[in-house]
Amino acid sequence: MKKSILTIAFALVAIIAGAQTGLKKVYDETINPMEQIDKAVAAAKSSSHEKYVICQVGGNWCPWCLRFADFISKDSDITKVVSDNFIYIHVNYNPRRSGGDEQLKAAKALMQRLGNPQRFGFPVFVVLNQDGKVIHIQDSGFLEEGQGYDKAKVLRFFSSWTPKAVEQK
Repeated sequence: MKKSILTIAFALVAIIAGAQTGLKKVYDETINPMEQIDKAVAAAKSSSHEKYVICQVGGNWCPWCLRFADFISKDSDITKVVSDNFIYIHVNYNPRRSGGDEQLKAAKALMQRLGNPQRFGFPVFVVLNQDGKVIHIQDSGFLEEGQGYDKAKVLRFFSSWTPKAVEQK
């Protein structure tokens, strides 16, 4: 009995791992995330119409991060809202000790710059205005539905944080 339970458990782990590897890895682990953010802010500032920056903070190690990236890339309504209003970047967060003290310092500095969003888990979304100031941090848990994301909730989040929505008086 124990042997069959272990066999089933290992089979489930293999299936889940296989499903996760089928998702596209969207975080570039070779670039400096601080420079990535600076470039995105500059792009938002120089855009022909006002845009904000959305940082999807996480990593290729995070199945929910990859699920979200996959989810929004396959929905034309969400893609339009994002492309019309934001510079959208995937900011790699790597707090692993294996990277040494410099890696830990860089990870801490990144989180401080983004308003310490790691307290919400991953992915977490940080909205920056054209000056690079944090104007909102979104806990992705509020966008989830079952083992995925809810379109209406995701659209509401993005639509609520467009420059036009924020600057309404």
